[in-house]
Amino acid sequence: MNMRIRDDYRTLSGIEKAAIFLLALGEENSVAVFEHMDDDEILEISQAMANLGRVSANVIERLFVDFAEEMSGTSSLVGTYDSTERLLARVLDGDKVNSIMEEIRGPAGRTMWEKLGNVNEEILANFLQKEYPQTVSVVLSKIGTEHAARVLALLPENFALEVVHRMLRMESIQKEILEDVEKTLRTEFMTNLSRSNRQDSHEIMADIFNSMDRANETRFMEQLENSLPDSAEKIRSLMFTFDDLVNLDTTGIQTLIRATDKDKLPVALKGASDQIKDLFFANMSERAAKIMKEDMSAMGPVRLKDVEDAQQYVVNVAKDLEGRGEIIISTGEAEDELVY
Repeated sequence: MNMRIRDDYRTLSGIEKAAIFLLALGEENSVAVFEHMDDDEILEISQAMANLGRVSANVIERLFVDFAEEMSGTSSLVGTYDSTERLLARVLDGDKVNSIMEEIRGPAGRTMWEKLGNVNEEILANFLQKEYPQTVSVVLSKIGTEHAARVLALLPENFALEVVHRMLRMESIQKEILEDVEKTLRTEFMTNLSRSNRQDSHEIMADIFNSMDRANETRFMEQLENSLPDSAEKIRSLMFTFDDLVNLDTTGIQTLIRATDKDKLPVALKGASDQIKDLFFANMSERAAKIMKEDMSAMGPVRLKDVEDAQQYVVNVAKDLEGRGEIIISTGEAEDELVY
């Protein structure tokens, strides 16, 4: 019986690519990878393996080249809170997992001081003004000078002056004092910060509307404009859409490209404006842009819902990156403008 040879890389799904990759790695390495998957994932990839048939050497080479380029270009893999929590739950008890996830969901940084450096200065100043001046002086001496300056400027004047006096008189900080301050920050500030919901009702509704398909979003927004026009205007200003990606800078768009599923990005761009397409293509290598254009051309007509779902996925990735402090999403407001 003649078996069909898979020789068109562009027609492969993500699952089929994973199946080919694992088969090419060999049995021993594939088993090691399978040990980190759940039953549904193993079943899905196994089914793809069984239905692959023969795969040409060119397809295998293209797959490994793309994988190597992506790894060398990013030096990392992209994970999510959910996948991380699921992995931890397989080896740790619930309380330990919750503790670790609280730490992860808080501000980015390896040490307490790096984490504080990524906390909004208004939030940090609001917390510190309730602490002893000596504690505040230790904190400001350990974080970056620019961040410390912005926090200090937001503290009540007399309190800030007392903190400055303490900092001027401060000598080397004893290890025990530093540990006490870190403990206070972790138990009284960081935990509450990672758990707190700082969104107002309009921000929550903007997130909900962002997650809707386009038809329902339009329907609700039109009804809201008739019943509560002020709220509708505020929600619209808070919503972040696929078209808003045009406000990302070069570094931000490149970070987003690296973090986005390469099977979903062509679908998202299929229904994008020329401005958005040009932005993405301009921030890829010439070869990667050529391949993506070929993929988009080869897929033919795409359902509007599939395009909207893919675009919403890209928006969610962008918002997740912003939450981790890896990109800055500009809203186009005056306060986001850069001064040179």
